[in-house]
Amino acid sequence: QVQLVESGGGLVQDGGSLRLSCAASGRTFSNYNVGWFRQAPGQEREFVAAITWSGGSTAYADSVKGRSTISRDNAKITVFLQMNSLKPEDTGVYYCAAGSRWTGGGNSRDYAYWGQGTQVTVSS
Repeated sequence: QVQLVESGGGLVQDGGSLRLSCAASGRTFSNYNVGWFRQAPGQEREFVAAITWSGGSTAYADSVKGRSTISRDNAKITVFLQMNSLKPEDTGVYYCAAGSRWTGGGNSRDYAYWGQGTQVTVSS
């Protein structure tokens, strides 16, 4: 069993940066791939970024590619999502998720465990 807690969200101006963290409990977290997803009001949840259990592979949605970096520290059982040049359309609740199957990182069905989310609001 893995429990995930997101943090680092907040209100930021257009062009600003945020670093989201996903802290995990459970000794086997280092065996799981981790993904970040987001959901804006009235919209479906969408993929943002993902990283394999080893950190050897990453994946990004086209909408954030070049502006975001996902990384992990298995010793501290934490995954980070650094987001730069934020835009109002990046606004939403950001969720991290952990799973053992990797089909590219963007399929929410590959993730069995989900956090409660952290709100990111980008003002124009």
